[in-house]
Amino acid sequence: MTFDERYRAIDSRDTRFDGQFVTAVRTTRIYCRPSCPARTPKPSNVTFYATSAAAHEAGYRACKRCLPEAAPGSPEWNLRGDTTARAMRLIADGVVEREGVPALAARLGYSPRHLTRLLTAELGAGPLALSRAQRAHTARMLLVGTDLAASDVAFSAGFASVRQFNDTIREVFGMTPSEVRARRRGHHSHTPGAIDLVLPHRGPFDATGVFAWMRARAVPGAEVSTEDSYARTLMLPGGPGWFEIRLDEHGRVRLRARLADLADLTTLVARARRLFDLDADPLAIDDALSRHPEIAPRVAMIPGIRAPGSADPHEMLIRAIVGQQITVVAARTALTRLVEHLGEPLDEFEGTNRLWPTMSAIAERGHEVLRGPAARIRAITGAAAALADGTLTLTTGDDGAAQRAALLAMPGIGPWTADYVRMRVIGDPDVTLPGDVVVRAGAAACGIPSDPRDFTAWAARTAPWRSYLTAHLWRAAPQAIASVTRSTDPTASPAAPVHTSPTGRADGTPHPRQETS
Repeated sequence: MTFDERYRAIDSRDTRFDGQFVTAVRTTRIYCRPSCPARTPKPSNVTFYATSAAAHEAGYRACKRCLPEAAPGSPEWNLRGDTTARAMRLIADGVVEREGVPALAARLGYSPRHLTRLLTAELGAGPLALSRAQRAHTARMLLVGTDLAASDVAFSAGFASVRQFNDTIREVFGMTPSEVRARRRGHHSHTPGAIDLVLPHRGPFDATGVFAWMRARAVPGAEVSTEDSYARTLMLPGGPGWFEIRLDEHGRVRLRARLADLADLTTLVARARRLFDLDADPLAIDDALSRHPEIAPRVAMIPGIRAPGSADPHEMLIRAIVGQQITVVAARTALTRLVEHLGEPLDEFEGTNRLWPTMSAIAERGHEVLRGPAARIRAITGAAAALADGTLTLTTGDDGAAQRAALLAMPGIGPWTADYVRMRVIGDPDVTLPGDVVVRAGAAACGIPSDPRDFTAWAARTAPWRSYLTAHLWRAAPQAIASVTRSTDPTASPAAPVHTSPTGRADGTPHPRQETS
């Protein structure tokens, strides 16, 4: 965006741009979100920054009225696939806090010094400053969402000392930790180790659709989902955790969590936001898709559709391979067997009692539990073994093209699986699945060419939002098609597996024409 475009956004207090940039005012030394209710400053007094960390580095503090740290995240880091975007996704997942800048740089293929130069040149802040801003945000969440003592908040947020915590909170927010806590509103947890937070997002939000998606795929034991909530267990860096996403009476998205180590809060929030696609810009997406008459009625019917992500990249790959060419119900049955037999037992808590199996467990014992073609079982256990020993890496910070190539090199993984994983793990907003039977059925129902080649050519006009086009087409597929095909349509009825003739190539890779969702 140009300076003038950003200035018009702050002059109109446009909430669509909250989280996409911050406005720093030289006369007050304060930075705000674009929708801040304060009087619009003169253009000559304004500097725009891509991140709050850059504003911190330039000597500004956060506005007490609009709390820019509490804005939704920028959708730019999913839309882009360059080094900066990949770094931002990994920083959000807590890589710098857990492993340090050298490990972050190594994941991206750069030296720490060069990565710092790259990020500082574009964002105005290096990885340490970006991580420091994230620590401040995590501390604010803990102060307003729990009754933890300030010292516990400090170490849980990743600060090295209480003094560093106090100094950072004063510097960033212009308030002491106790003053930040005094400004909280609504519910907060009184249970040790429990958290209850609001997760900001941009509206509209197709909550009905995303909860239906989760409900259709929830694996008993590890997940529980209803019409307006989704809960699951999850192994985090500090130990097992549990979280629930739900809508409250005001239509806000809330996160309720129990963690073995509160230092995992940053990672958990990032994964929950990615799972529910809360950093999307639905107005921009809907506006772009609505320009095409074939899909415009669907956009009007389902505003704010989301493309769900994943809570764990490794788990997502196993889910995708298990789900090739079978129904949602059949896939859930197979995944339930994996969780029951190979998942680590936990104390019963609100309907959950197991963790998702480790990749090592699936690699070693998956063949004892899984049913179906031997080639598919080998593909599942082989992928799990590669993830377990590091032969295959799969993270939110991967380069999309490189990730796709690495997956296609694995026996039993074809184009549909590789692209579906890229959509769910990286959050790539521009993925289409021409080999997906339900996508093609949805396309035909909307008057879009359904032949794979013609569909691919038509879908190109909706770039860079083809993942959201795909989500609309899954929902648009006729019920008769959705009910007999392995489908990602959350409204699909229980059905039997698809029966195809040859199962695939000699190495177990399904033929592209046979791949379905």
